[in-house]
Amino acid sequence: MTLAIILGAIILSATTYLVFERLGRRALLPVAARSVAWAGLGLLLFNVSCPTPGSDRVPLILIDGSLSMRSDTAAFRRIRDSAAVAGDVVFFGDERAAVDSLPRGRSRIRDRLLAAVVSGRSVQVITDGELDDGAELTEELLAGVAVDLRPRVDTPAVVVTQIRGPARLTAGDTLVLEGEIRTFGRWTQDSATVTVHAGDRLVARVRVPVAAMGRTTFRVAGTTRRLAAGEQVLTVRVAGAGLDSLSSTRWHHITVVATPGVVLVADPGDWDSRFLYRTLIDVADLPVRGYVKLANDQWRSMADLEPVNESTVRRAARGADLLILKGRPGTLATGSRARGLWRWPSGENGALQLEGDWYLTPGSVSPLGQAFVGIAVDSFPPAAHITPVEVRDDEWVGLLAQEGRRGALRPVIIGGERGERASGGGRLRYVVVAADGFWRWAFSGGSSEQGYRSWVAATTSWLLGGADSLAGVAVPVAAIVHNARPLMFRWMGPGDAADVPIRFDGGQTVVDDTLSFDGTGRARVWLPVGRYRYLTPDGAGGVVAVEPYSDEWLPRTVTLQRRTPAAVVSTTRTSAREVLWLFGLVVLALAAEWLARRHLGLR
Repeated sequence: MTLAIILGAIILSATTYLVFERLGRRALLPVAARSVAWAGLGLLLFNVSCPTPGSDRVPLILIDGSLSMRSDTAAFRRIRDSAAVAGDVVFFGDERAAVDSLPRGRSRIRDRLLAAVVSGRSVQVITDGELDDGAELTEELLAGVAVDLRPRVDTPAVVVTQIRGPARLTAGDTLVLEGEIRTFGRWTQDSATVTVHAGDRLVARVRVPVAAMGRTTFRVAGTTRRLAAGEQVLTVRVAGAGLDSLSSTRWHHITVVATPGVVLVADPGDWDSRFLYRTLIDVADLPVRGYVKLANDQWRSMADLEPVNESTVRRAARGADLLILKGRPGTLATGSRARGLWRWPSGENGALQLEGDWYLTPGSVSPLGQAFVGIAVDSFPPAAHITPVEVRDDEWVGLLAQEGRRGALRPVIIGGERGERASGGGRLRYVVVAADGFWRWAFSGGSSEQGYRSWVAATTSWLLGGADSLAGVAVPVAAIVHNARPLMFRWMGPGDAADVPIRFDGGQTVVDDTLSFDGTGRARVWLPVGRYRYLTPDGAGGVVAVEPYSDEWLPRTVTLQRRTPAAVVSTTRTSAREVLWLFGLVVLALAAEWLARRHLGLR
């Protein structure tokens, strides 16, 4: 290609001057200048390339920095030190910088390997072969790559792979944690003891049968009376001699509060309040308390109908995150710090109520719309009566009612946001339900029961979705993350996300950092294993932790085998547009041709 362009440029230049211009031997200089210029322009236009010898730079050595590779710390240190002598070391595993030698909670190599291969240098990979993306590595990508396989020698005997439990409990509640244990070759016992500790205090324990090379689920229960109020991190451990604490221990974050998260107050009690209470327990991921006023103006707990004092009801209502008032609320909502308020009037204070068979249909646009997608709401049992309500311009309508499926549509579920909460900061979200008889949906079963549960779940989720002023403008997505994984924070402040200074106090370790949020409103912070109390300049804070556990402790399939590449000559290709002096040569040749033509008296 290159030779053809050069010959073509010479032929065209000679034809121009010797055939058309007929200058004879006087045309030698302009022909030469034009040939050089046109040849250079042709090479640049087609951007031809040619092979060049590979560089003699030191090789790139990619070292697996994952936790599984580091299970033998001394061996990993020897590998790292010897590789640093032999070439340039690059660590792979997760999204952190290639020069970051800290442990990595993943085993991904593809992107780093691709960048190393295109560099033109010889590449060597040192890994245990247990890669998350090993199936994505093609033969073309691995061609010429040497793989030094260092299999994991020792595997854990017990791994607590899962731990589940409530994130928030009311003081006095029963704490129930569920989990899964996996055992491997070195396990020889037929049972194990699972303990739950809060610091040095034993909260609960249970003995569970554990089979070798198998999976076992467990359930352990204890009382929160042994837990201090506030946020804390519980330690769930499989007790036993010779067990690796990194794999046999899990942490669980919990908040113990004096008042429940969701409080339902019904005065008087009716079928709607009874079915709503049962459904809230199923769909809400918070402690739920219900109080109902029955005969003789006596408040009772909806859990067991035990009598309670009005002061207990008032204290629970004021401390709730979500307060639901069915019927006559009185002054129970006064001073409430709730993020969400759910009011359900039923005409107790003399408000007008319209009886009839009121069939419901979803409103146009509302936060509850997703709950009714694909559901024929107008075929569900009708509401018994409705209370007329006025809808403001800044409010949305979740459901509309129509008597006998004829006549005007009337709003029966409305919602919006207003003012600041009594706790200070943040807007209060509220929902008003102005119809009675929703319990019929739950009682009928089938699709109407599912529609009822979806509606309650969507309403609860939206009401609790308002910004919590006590949590600040940045809140953790998850309070506990796995070993060598980042803590993620979500922007909750008004407007565009801004950098937030933050301090993590882990007792002996104090880390000052800055949360820099990306376009999705997320920021990440990498911390070593430990429990930390974080604090931001606005006074908000909480407890977060990086637990010792990682999925890297689980033995996995080796997806990358040892490779010894055939000897090849490392070559690269250089394109014409990468040769900067070629541009200058073209300009000089054109200038030389112009001067030669002027000397010959040509234009």
